[in-house]
Amino acid sequence: MPPLRGTGANPEAEHPEYAGHYRLEACLGAGGMGVVHLARSTSGLQLAVKVVHRHYSADPEFRARFRQEVGAARRVSGAFTAPVVDADPDAARPWMATLYVPGPTLSDQVKRNGPMAPAELRRLTAGLAEALRDIHRAGVIHRDLKPSNVLLSDSGPKVIDFGISRPYDSDLRTETGKLIGSPPYMAPEQFQRPREVGPAADVFALGAVLVHAATGRGPFDSDSPYIVAYQVVHDEADLTGVPTALAPLIGQCLAKDPAERPTPDDIMAALRPPSYDAAAFIPSQRRPEAVEVPAVSGPESATGADADTHVGVGAAARGRKAAPSGGGKRRWLAAAAALLVMGAGGVWAAGVVGDSGSSGESEGSGEPGESGGTKGSAAAFAPWRTPLPTSGSTTPVCSSAGGADEEASGPSAALYCAADGIGTARLDPADGRVLWSRHGPAGDTPSVAVVSVSGGLVHTAVPGGKLRAYDPAKGEQVWDADLSPYLGAPFAAGDTLLLVSEDGTTEALDSATGVSLWRHPLTGHQRPDYALYDEGSGLAYAFEHSAYGSTTLVTAVDAATGHAAWQRRLDGMLTPVGTSGGALVLTSMNGDAQTVGLVRYDPERGRVARVALPFRMNEPEVVVGGDTAYLLAHGGTLVAVDTRPAGDGAVRWQLETAAGRTSAPVLATGNRLYFSAADGRLLAVDTERGTLLGQTSPRLRDGRLTYASALPAPVAAGRTVFGTAPDGSVFAVDGQDPAHW
Repeated sequence: MPPLRGTGANPEAEHPEYAGHYRLEACLGAGGMGVVHLARSTSGLQLAVKVVHRHYSADPEFRARFRQEVGAARRVSGAFTAPVVDADPDAARPWMATLYVPGPTLSDQVKRNGPMAPAELRRLTAGLAEALRDIHRAGVIHRDLKPSNVLLSDSGPKVIDFGISRPYDSDLRTETGKLIGSPPYMAPEQFQRPREVGPAADVFALGAVLVHAATGRGPFDSDSPYIVAYQVVHDEADLTGVPTALAPLIGQCLAKDPAERPTPDDIMAALRPPSYDAAAFIPSQRRPEAVEVPAVSGPESATGADADTHVGVGAAARGRKAAPSGGGKRRWLAAAAALLVMGAGGVWAAGVVGDSGSSGESEGSGEPGESGGTKGSAAAFAPWRTPLPTSGSTTPVCSSAGGADEEASGPSAALYCAADGIGTARLDPADGRVLWSRHGPAGDTPSVAVVSVSGGLVHTAVPGGKLRAYDPAKGEQVWDADLSPYLGAPFAAGDTLLLVSEDGTTEALDSATGVSLWRHPLTGHQRPDYALYDEGSGLAYAFEHSAYGSTTLVTAVDAATGHAAWQRRLDGMLTPVGTSGGALVLTSMNGDAQTVGLVRYDPERGRVARVALPFRMNEPEVVVGGDTAYLLAHGGTLVAVDTRPAGDGAVRWQLETAAGRTSAPVLATGNRLYFSAADGRLLAVDTERGTLLGQTSPRLRDGRLTYASALPAPVAAGRTVFGTAPDGSVFAVDGQDPAHW
């Protein structure tokens, strides 16, 4: 939806400059309840911020409804909705910020281009059925599905505006005598029995939306809402112009009796042809785009002129699904908050306070401490779950040392976790028993911290607070350091911890002793970010965007000595995400902070190859394995892209995982990729075939989906995969058998 630039009077009362700390840049649209503005997050992510009209702010009933809208939108945040980023329903002017979804509404699309072709209509039907399935699974009824509440994005249809939706168990009810909704898309029961409206009402609305998409009008058409209401209750739907193949299914959706309507699962099953091809349901907008990526400048290359090879990405392989995972954030402080997984198993985590005597529970028996198997046994694996006494909705973040195939009898094989409420804890990876835990000092209760294993010690840190190193065997503090002079959290690079001060100087600490190894500014950098460490070469990669994001200065630093192995200024807003065959792989963003391509830089030859992605991605999480980059986007789309200059630049596969917000993906042996979802699910993907191998059940605290600024990544060690969940638990599953998780 393009911004609508208003003209004429623009009273401050209706168009404030800020909502919370978000500066409102442009008006996207207005409705009866509020105004939607374009804004940006601190990292540059585009947001749609809904601010309610001033005259509603003093209405307690409206505030209750808006609070319900925020709760419903958070509850259903997923692949087919605009995820909620922030909200304050108790502000003087209540507001809610969601991810901005570029693309027209279905209403605008039909108005501009006319009715949809049958193939497009079929994809839309499948996409909206999947959306309703997810919304209803979250226990929410939308109650106002209509063409203007469907956005057509390049990653498929998104359902927005949960202003009158409600959970199944909500105490808020429609007042007597009031009808809430849009008459052409309301079900008969919404007029007759508004207190008894259930999920089937959304299916009726879906049928009406599809008729509009197919014909440009609704199944009940009149200029009078009263006549429309009468037609909805008493008359048969007008399906003239609806494609013959879809008319019976859409007619069933429009049945007067809710019990006669199909469920979203029924609709998806009806759409499957005998030779079901999942790729057929990828929205038509998702096609290869001719993305212009700037050529690389060459003046600062120590190897002379570079050859800039442009590679286009082809369409996704048939029969495969895909999902992008996001890569680097703009600042390494943000990267730390995003819980970056380090090569040595270190994971940036949340929280550094607490104590625990919890013991693990067998997932099969539920009895504490009973693993049901032999430690270190490859033949018998026993899953376990350990609930940790975390505070609030904190999800623990973990890091491992040693392999799961080793005997879990010493610090060489252990799992370390951190979270608000428990501080730092060591768990036995064989059965989940808490071996020790340590609180932070009184008053030191951080909201974002890091935990990593480096130099034989366990490190936790709070940006602006303390960096502490613990003996892994007994949990005794070995040394600490003051982080207040530094920006953000330490960056773990092998046995070295890198810190950047306010003036841009980098200091390296020996992770075993805390002694400073070297301290100096990086040539050409003002305030560098560290985004990547390559264990094989011992190089840490610093990067810094130019003032307007037109170029990026990249420096490969020997973490042990501080010497620069090479430095190069590359065109574009780039972020290092991995290495492949001696080359550095970076993501490339456009001016809207959307990832549009990959860049592969070979420092030995000074060559640059660029790969354009098939569609734009909003801050995907990225992991590189061999010559393939795996990008996992908001909404759960996972894409595997060939980064080789000699390759064809094709998408190897893509998979729709139906996960809304996700962690960074983690690669493991056996062609496995793992990641976590916001509801506590752990998902496994086959990296060769691009298929979903299995997933665990959701693990929510009190059954509620809460928002976290970042999600912890799982930890893979040998055959064991360790996951964490919003219910405060740490759990272990068998990576060799994800189908039975």
